[in-house]
Amino acid sequence: MDSSPVVIVLAAGAGSRFHGQGHKLTQEFGTSSVIGTTLTNAILSGLPVRVVTTAELEPHMLQWVPPDHVVRVPLPDDESEWGMGYSIAAGVRASGQAPGWLVMPGDMPLVQPSTLRAVAAALAEYPVAFAQHGGRRGHPVAFASELYSELARLTGDTGASRIVARYPAAAVNVGDPGVLLDLDTPDDLAALQALHGEGGGAGTARQGADAAVAGLSRAGRAVGRA
Repeated sequence: MDSSPVVIVLAAGAGSRFHGQGHKLTQEFGTSSVIGTTLTNAILSGLPVRVVTTAELEPHMLQWVPPDHVVRVPLPDDESEWGMGYSIAAGVRASGQAPGWLVMPGDMPLVQPSTLRAVAAALAEYPVAFAQHGGRRGHPVAFASELYSELARLTGDTGASRIVARYPAAAVNVGDPGVLLDLDTPDDLAALQALHGEGGGAGTARQGADAAVAGLSRAGRAVGRA
């Protein structure tokens, strides 16, 4: 058994707010796609990775991870009934022997591998940990194995917010504004693509991402939606 926490990448949502052509996770992003970049960063962290997705999106996931690292869930008619909580539970149950889990939305392609490692390390001392940038909470959110029973029963669209509120949590400060930046709309995608394109100069890219946080971040809901 791997002694490292498992990164659970959530890629089962309908992406209903994205009115562009195709699913938001399969949109072109640099030389890859949105989900491809998110998964690549997760893999580069050196932590085990599982991706929770639907039958429709599974072929795209298989470009990046082997079949036994994919957890397929149905796409319900009403996402609020199953939602993110259901996906988290499915990912946790599929890796039940892990020493912990990092929950990572698939639409956050700018989160860096070093951030994942830093949040994972905090689980050595806390049952819950989350990335924080500039005093604002973001993703990933991590949970120790002792919380398995609660995580495995999650349903609904509020994710694991109640679990986060119930236990002592470590705020892991990182110089990674990507922890606050997800995408829901074509405008979000264009902004993240522009920031990703600045990657040739890390300092410039970080400044650009910091400037975009106010307009693009979902920090208020980030931990809540985990």
